Amino acid sequence: MTAARITVNGKVTPISPTAPHTTVLDFLRERGLTGSKEGCAEGECGACSILVARPGVSKPTDWVAVNACLAPVAALDGQEIVTSEGLATAGEPGTPPTLHPVQEEMAVRGGSQCGYCTPGFVCSMAAEYYRPDRCAHAGSPGGAPAANGAPATNGAHAANGTHTANGTHTTANGSDSEPRRSGAEHAPGAEHGPNGFDLHALSGNLCRCTGYRPIRDAAFAVGQPTEDDPLAQRREQAPPEPVATEYTRDDSAFLRPGTLAEALRLLRERPEAVVLAGSTDWGVEVNIRARRADCVVAIDRLPELRELRVGPDAIGSAGTGPTATSPTAIGPTAIGPTAIGPTATGPGATPKATGPTAIHSDVIEIGAALTLTEIERRLDGQVPLLAELFPQFASRLIRNSATLGGNLGTGSPIGDSPPVLLALEASVVLADADGEREVPLADYFTGYRQSVRRPGELIRSVRIPLPLSPVVGFHKIAKRRFDDISSVAVAYAFDIVDGIVRKARIGLGGVAATPIRALAAEAALEGEPWAAETVEAAAEVLKAQGTPMNDHRASADYRSAMLGQSLLKLYAQTTEAVPS
Repeated sequence: MTAARITVNGKVTPISPTAPHTTVLDFLRERGLTGSKEGCAEGECGACSILVARPGVSKPTDWVAVNACLAPVAALDGQEIVTSEGLATAGEPGTPPTLHPVQEEMAVRGGSQCGYCTPGFVCSMAAEYYRPDRCAHAGSPGGAPAANGAPATNGAHAANGTHTANGTHTTANGSDSEPRRSGAEHAPGAEHGPNGFDLHALSGNLCRCTGYRPIRDAAFAVGQPTEDDPLAQRREQAPPEPVATEYTRDDSAFLRPGTLAEALRLLRERPEAVVLAGSTDWGVEVNIRARRADCVVAIDRLPELRELRVGPDAIGSAGTGPTATSPTAIGPTAIGPTAIGPTATGPGATPKATGPTAIHSDVIEIGAALTLTEIERRLDGQVPLLAELFPQFASRLIRNSATLGGNLGTGSPIGDSPPVLLALEASVVLADADGEREVPLADYFTGYRQSVRRPGELIRSVRIPLPLSPVVGFHKIAKRRFDDISSVAVAYAFDIVDGIVRKARIGLGGVAATPIRALAAEAALEGEPWAAETVEAAAEVLKAQGTPMNDHRASADYRSAMLGQSLLKLYAQTTEAVPS
């Protein structure tokens, strides 16, 4: 096993003698790379943003922006990163370096004032600059002119109106359209530039003095990478392979096993170990509450936890480049109001197996260590309810690291993914050294931040049964549109046939000690006409679900009121689109 090291701006840099809990941010600053700053130490300001070479979706490598303040430096052993200092091109001896196009546009358009947040903005912008499916939209009006005079297109993913790979779905905004594929065009507007730049890429970056208009102008002005751009060329080669890591200092150990079996053996031997994936939760504990772990076991790069399957078919296998996803991947009869049948998971957990659980043809299986961004781009709208969730889940910087396994593993009652997965009737596959078992998510949570997961057990994957319900919606009530914690989260998945609600599934977050299903409201809807009278009565039932509390985010009365209002909103948004 080689000594732990990271490639920083093209230079191999040993990690030793850094303590295992040290963040990437502190590691860089201790070595003179002070462009990255600490603004919040919680992943909410983006001043620490850096670029990491990760397995790509449409190219072998994607440059992904992440928060350096959250990730322990040992988690990047063997990996390749670029900081704001590494973006500029070195000049001849005695001459200054040439600014990167993103840095140039930020400078000429007044995108920096005090400069504290600028390096983080530049790295987040650079990740979007190098996004392979970002392209200009020919002839689009509006927005700042591109730096190279090119018009623009947008390959970014829209927050709403996404659809499955076959058939038409009705989302909470009541839209019906043809399926959206990766790289689909979006008209330029306030959040999408004529050059294809998606401002959601900057949703995790905070500026306190400059104001966002010149930063947006800079983002909408960058052109396309040139053919001789070294970071653009780097996308054509595979990223560094994950390496097994055993890094120990001062009686603290950071371990990255090479296989799932090895990870499960470690967890059996050391059940007190902290299991680490994206570190978006643990990193806050380390920074703000000064928590330290004697042993951290990293599972984020385990190939067994990074598969995504629709039925028996893998989608965009990590690290191997894109895998074709046809419009019939979910199956022409799997989705739609007439395809109603038993779900793949019944009540209670399946018995513990002696080996891996079988691949099912009637589920979507999502590896627990895939980041939310990877899931979003690989599914590409095939699960409309997830497509509604992703843009509202924290920020792009967080989604580039956060995982479904981590969001479920923390057991938080205000996590954004559990209500959606409850509405989708998802189950989790739990694995330990003895085998695997499948537990419906509705039975997974047992109390505040508690679950049926046993010591030595981890979440291997999440399974979503097919067919998917065609009428869906996700409402997140928070103080900010993006990058905020929910006061209330409500997810819906309905089958409505001939104007009758045949099936209703409602997931709730923020109104009880755990995420819950709104069983009484579901019962009030099923078998009834999808009409104002039914919805109004069910909304009153929904308001009484859970045991909401008063806290600094919202009062109990407000939370209850929002539950009822959410169902009324869903009805108003979908009425015209639902066949009667």
